[in-house]
Amino acid sequence: MTRLETVLSSPPMNLKQLAAGLGLSPTTVSRALNGYPEVNEATRDRVLAAAKRHNYHPNTRAIRLATGRAMAVGHVIPIATRHEIMNPVFADFIAGAGEVYSRHDHDMILSVVPDEEEHQAYRSLAAKGSVDGVIVHAPRMNDARIPLLREIGLPFVVHGRASHVSEAYSWLDVNNRRAFQRATEFLLDLGHVKIALVNGLEFMDFAERRRLGYTEALAARGITPDPACMASDEMTEVSGFRAAQAMLALPDPPTAILASSMISGMGVRRAIESVGLVLGQDVSVIIH
Repeated sequence: MTRLETVLSSPPMNLKQLAAGLGLSPTTVSRALNGYPEVNEATRDRVLAAAKRHNYHPNTRAIRLATGRAMAVGHVIPIATRHEIMNPVFADFIAGAGEVYSRHDHDMILSVVPDEEEHQAYRSLAAKGSVDGVIVHAPRMNDARIPLLREIGLPFVVHGRASHVSEAYSWLDVNNRRAFQRATEFLLDLGHVKIALVNGLEFMDFAERRRLGYTEALAARGITPDPACMASDEMTEVSGFRAAQAMLALPDPPTAILASSMISGMGVRRAIESVGLVLGQDVSVIIH
């Protein structure tokens, strides 16, 4: 039996045992586990391999006491955007975030709250020290959460962007405006002139940007957008179906439709099939 196996054979394991088995100081092992750059790569790999092999996890309670950190990241979801939870993109984001948190020994705090209690939920998280920071979802135009989080001193990153907010903030987003501009241009290049948009709620920043990309592409070709071919609603299958159904019943119906989500796109497909048309043959569809 090796020295490391001998030292680590009696659970529960702690940092000192792991360090002793590796012949390193607890400080070096701690820094290696936490990704400090001054620890060379070979040592870090050795420490990480040993920790994984022996299922070592830092004592989160001890870390919290020693550092004052909560070792948790918060996600506050207002009931008004509960449909966001059903969005596959949101689910993928949460799953990916959870994996990253787990690798770094952090917890995820997910709170679904009534709309009127959203701001209080952030204040409560900050006051209790429940989280080290939060991810802000579904940013809106003039989003009041950003100045609030600045005011209460709770670190945050926005998943998306919020137009008309004067404060500087960190965000992660795709180029929604350009994506829908390019999608519209692609349909125009195929010969479509009557192109519809089944969008999300346009007080949401991403939906506003997508509409701008769509209308700008049409305007660049001298086409005036038809309000009857533009819908804004919750991105559900039912709303997608109803919007597309109404558009296809117009005297001059669209020959192509842009849908802002996979879920509403399923409704668009059902509407096309319900009137005896063939998706991709009678009506072209692009789904974000």
